[in-house]
Amino acid sequence: MTDFTTRPTATEEIRPAAAEDIPAVRAVTDAAYRPYIERIGVVPQPMEADHAANVATGRVFVTGEPVDGLVVVEALEDHLFLDSIAVHPDARGRGVGRRLLAFVEARARALGLPEIRLYTNAMMWENQKIYPRYGYEVVERRVDGPYDRFHYRKRLE
Repeated sequence: MTDFTTRPTATEEIRPAAAEDIPAVRAVTDAAYRPYIERIGVVPQPMEADHAANVATGRVFVTGEPVDGLVVVEALEDHLFLDSIAVHPDARGRGVGRRLLAFVEARARALGLPEIRLYTNAMMWENQKIYPRYGYEVVERRVDGPYDRFHYRKRLE
């Protein structure tokens, strides 16, 4: 297991993922979401994503060397969709997630998009405490197939 505790993250850049990052994107995503499988009763959707396609289309941004955090975003006509955010468990508590959320907001602003949207599984209750602290509001709860989700948005001013 990589030891992330000795590296500072406050000044590390967030950059577009490259093809050589795909194994790390998969590993960080799996490590971040694996604990939820038993709790929600299904494999979280980010674990089943086509990481290579997401990287190839420029949707994935990573941080750390080695990669310890990432976001998957998609610019749509009226918002930036935050498809996934993942922080390796060994890197938690060091501000990686906070920096990634700030990056997502800066990206939306740079693209001229007025809001960010995301959803999280209702059984990932930790997220229901985190997102409101960063200005996200619940807009609905909806069941999509096997996934019971809270949908959030953050309006940018």
